[in-house]
Amino acid sequence: MINMFLFLAIAFLFTFIIGRLIEKIRIPWIFAALILGSLLAVHNPFYPITSSSTFKFLAQLGMYFLLFIIGFELDLKKLKTKSKFIFGATFFIIFFEAIFGSLLLHFVFNCSWLISILVALSFATVGEAILIPILDEFKIINRKLGQTIIGIGIIDDIIEIFILILIVILIGSVTQAHFNIGMILISLFILFIFTLGLTKLKEEGRKFKFHSIETLFVFIIFIFFLFLGIGGYAEAAPIAALLAGISLKNFIPKKRLKTIESEIKTICYGFFAPIFFLWVGMSMDINYLISYPLLILLVAAVSMGAKVIGSYIIGKKKLGVKQSIMLGIGLSVRFSTSIVIIKILFNRGLIGIDLYSVIIASTILFTFVIPLLFSNLLVKWGIQKKTIK
Repeated sequence: MINMFLFLAIAFLFTFIIGRLIEKIRIPWIFAALILGSLLAVHNPFYPITSSSTFKFLAQLGMYFLLFIIGFELDLKKLKTKSKFIFGATFFIIFFEAIFGSLLLHFVFNCSWLISILVALSFATVGEAILIPILDEFKIINRKLGQTIIGIGIIDDIIEIFILILIVILIGSVTQAHFNIGMILISLFILFIFTLGLTKLKEEGRKFKFHSIETLFVFIIFIFFLFLGIGGYAEAAPIAALLAGISLKNFIPKKRLKTIESEIKTICYGFFAPIFFLWVGMSMDINYLISYPLLILLVAAVSMGAKVIGSYIIGKKKLGVKQSIMLGIGLSVRFSTSIVIIKILFNRGLIGIDLYSVIIASTILFTFVIPLLFSNLLVKWGIQKKTIK
């Protein structure tokens, strides 16, 4: 029987090879790890390894690093530059889908209204990072359609943070019988004080002489684990990871920030994130999906249909009919944050394995279908030609 090291070697080799292949059809290479996890959900000869505490610890670190990167990349200044149309479109489209999604989850999966709304909001969010290479390739990234997609993605990040906060509060209310409420409140208070403190000490941050990338990286890792440790007392480690990223984004001098950003992304996406996506895929119940395949299509149809209809209603005058439909199709793609939120809800027992499996399967479906559909329609409808003129 192979050990943990050989299993990880096989997993990363698979991710590397398959990742190179799916990149050719404009799918992010990291989804190769999710594909491998889905295959292992069918038959897992490595169960003793993947069920071990060591593997779960690495996977959870991957989840926290993804949230840390989201906080680290969040630029609140960009929000000020967005038009009223983009703000209005963001809230209208996301909440339009959330309404239909929550109705579906409540009546089909028998979820409570609160859980239905939270889950619907989480998979109503946008993975605009998948579309940016396509927008750039067709030279529409700086055009009205491209800027609308990116702008909605930026504002969407703020909505995702609020969803995560609501989920953490919900988890705290469920587990409060096992924890000291005073300790929870104190740890949350300390987290926000640290975040505010590091943000306000931006000028002081310039005085820190980070002479080498290595020492700066060690400082970042210290803040990351410090926040996770404090957040652990409040069952709020996901929020802690986000706040750690936001804090360091505002504390580290700009020159050093540009230098260290690639290193942080490398350790996240190059090591921890693939293990997290592998873990997500393995957690699915493939037998349930095989028994009820139409549920995947139903969830996908409601999600995408709501996005397209919402985009058409809000955008037909500003963008035109075809581009407003393209907006809805593009916004249907999802990425890491929504997957993280669904995984947290599943781990805490707030949603069942049936709903979890269907949502992850629909996410995989969207990840493969949307980039291909979006690219082909750009060419077929001649949108890229119109925007270049």
